Amino acid sequence: MTPLDMWLSRSIPMCLLLQSLVLMALCFPSASMCPKGCVCQRARPDPGLHLGPGPLGLLLGLNVTCTGSRLKEIPPDLPPDTAVLRLDHNQIMAVPDHAFRGLRLLRELNLSHNAVETLGEGAFSGVEATLQVLDLSHNRITSVHKDAFTRLKARVLVDDNPWHCDCTLQQALGGMAHNHEAAARVLCRSSELQEQEGRHFLAVDTDLCNLAKRTTDYAMLVTMFGWFAMVISYVVYYVRQNQEDARRHLEYLKSLPSKPVKPNEVEDISTVV
Repeated sequence: MTPLDMWLSRSIPMCLLLQSLVLMALCFPSASMCPKGCVCQRARPDPGLHLGPGPLGLLLGLNVTCTGSRLKEIPPDLPPDTAVLRLDHNQIMAVPDHAFRGLRLLRELNLSHNAVETLGEGAFSGVEATLQVLDLSHNRITSVHKDAFTRLKARVLVDDNPWHCDCTLQQALGGMAHNHEAAARVLCRSSELQEQEGRHFLAVDTDLCNLAKRTTDYAMLVTMFGWFAMVISYVVYYVRQNQEDARRHLEYLKSLPSKPVKPNEVEDISTVV
């Protein structure tokens, strides 16, 4: 056996071992990478999807399942290659801005059956391009920032929330990629328009933003009228008070006794005449 053959006989098994270790690292993530209370599994490729040979074909990201783990906040240590994140049936009350930044493979996010009450402008910042499905159903959401869904391309589920239907919600739904489907699922628990309460968002064809503007204009008009009426009332009161003071002063002057004329003053007056 030549030296080359001996070198190859030793190198090939070593290469196969290294390839196996890399493959195992890709397929079975370390337990230390998985958030507490969650289960992390490598996503399996679709049998009909051709990704080519080698370990690169397995880079589909992780399925991170934290369902029913009694979480009160979104785990801060999510694996950066998370593709599917299930946080449903927990006690999460808020979605901080940039909570999912860095999850560049995230395509499905399930936040249903939690206690989320509102959403800020940057709640889904960083995953707008990759996210395909966002489930926010069965929460306590009453309002969201008008730009919370603006850059999302995902299909968003927002039903079974106690929505307050106003201009801001109308703008938020209008910014969704699939806004008609999402708006059709919104039931107004309360609304700026009384006839919309207890009905679906699309049941009443009204521009809530123009309604809010008209309401504001009316309020300003009422306020200005109130100030004007107060000024007029003060002027009338001031004039009447002065008239009353003048009348009392005149009556006082009339009540004063007349000064008697002396005889000498009469003679002087006659002489002058």
